[in-house]
Amino acid sequence: MADTRICKAKRLARAIEAVVAAGGSDAREAKLVAENLVTANLTGHDSHGVGMIPRYVESLLEGGLQVNQHPRIVFDGGAMLSLDGQAGYGQVIGLEAMEIGIARARQHGLAVMGLARAHHLCRIGQWAEQAVGAGLISLHFTNVISRSIVAPYGGADARFGTNPVTVGIPIPGEPPFILDMATSAVAQGKIRVAHNKREQVSPEWLIDDQGFPTSDPRYGVVEPFGALRTFGLHKGYGLAVVCELLGGALTGGGTWHSDDRSKKRVWNGMLTILIDPQRLGTADTFAAETSAFLESLRRSPVAPGFDKVRIAGEPEREMRAKREREGIPVDANTWEEIAAAAAKLELARDVLERLVAE
Repeated sequence: MADTRICKAKRLARAIEAVVAAGGSDAREAKLVAENLVTANLTGHDSHGVGMIPRYVESLLEGGLQVNQHPRIVFDGGAMLSLDGQAGYGQVIGLEAMEIGIARARQHGLAVMGLARAHHLCRIGQWAEQAVGAGLISLHFTNVISRSIVAPYGGADARFGTNPVTVGIPIPGEPPFILDMATSAVAQGKIRVAHNKREQVSPEWLIDDQGFPTSDPRYGVVEPFGALRTFGLHKGYGLAVVCELLGGALTGGGTWHSDDRSKKRVWNGMLTILIDPQRLGTADTFAAETSAFLESLRRSPVAPGFDKVRIAGEPEREMRAKREREGIPVDANTWEEIAAAAAKLELARDVLERLVAE
C-alpha cells in the first residue's frame, strides 16, 4: 500500500515506549511493553504488534489495565505455583512469571504454574522462547477474558476467545521448535489488520452476524459482530475448550461466559508446564531422536508451491531477519489509531512522529 510507512524497529519502539510511559508506566515497563510489541511485528505477527496500543489505552482509561504491577504468588507448592497477574501489563507479568517458573523447573526438574488475571500476554511464543532459552521444554494453555469472538463448532455466534496453545522445545545444535497457534482459524488481530488495510479475508476464517461464512473483516471488528471460526472444525474447538478449562478455570482466572461486550480490557489466564529434559533420564535419546526426526522431515521432497520444508519457529525467524533488514510496515489506519490513542494520554502527535522518524 502506498500509504504504508516503513519503520525501523528501534525507532518504532521508542515511539511506542513514549505512549506507554504517557499512561503512567515506569521506564522499565514502558520499554518492556514497547520491545515486546515491536518484536511481534518483527516476527511477522502484526496482529500482536504495535496495533494493540489503542486497545491497551482504552483498557487503561477504563481501569481494566493497571500499570506497574508484578505477579503475586497466591500458592507456593514448590514445583507447583499459582500466580495473580493483578491486571498488569502482560509484557511484564509474563516475563516475571516465567522467570519464577524457570527457577522452579531448574530446582525440581518440573514446574506447573497457573497464572491468572494478566492483562494481554501478547505473543505467547515469546514466553516459550524464554523457556527454551533456559534449556527447558514449555507448554502453555491460555484463555481470554474479553469480548467473545470465536464461535463453537456448530454454533452461530461467539462464545470464547482465540485461546492459544503454545509449545517450545529446545533442539540440540539449532534454533528451537516454537509452535504458537490460536485455536481460532486465525488470530483476531489479523482480522483487525485486514480491516485496516481494506482487505478481504478467507470465508473459512469468519462468519457474519447470522452465522454464514463471510470474507468481510468488519464482522470481526465492528457491530453487528460475527465470529471467528475454530481451525480444523471440531478439533480446534476441542483445543479451545481445553484452554478455557486449563488456562481459565484451573488457574483461578475464570472462564468466559458473559454477554457483556462493553469492556476493553483483555485478561489472560495461562497454565504453563515447564520440563527440564536433562532431568528426565532420557537426555541422550532426546537429543539423538530429535535430530534424526528433523533430518528425516527435511529430506521430504518439496511439494509444488513451496520452497522448503520448515518446522514451527522458522517462518518467524526468517521474517525477523527480513524486517530487521528492511523495516516494519505499519499501515496508515493503524498509525492513525496509535496517534489517536497517544492523544488520549496527552502525548502530542508531533512528538510521536519525531520519535519514529529519528
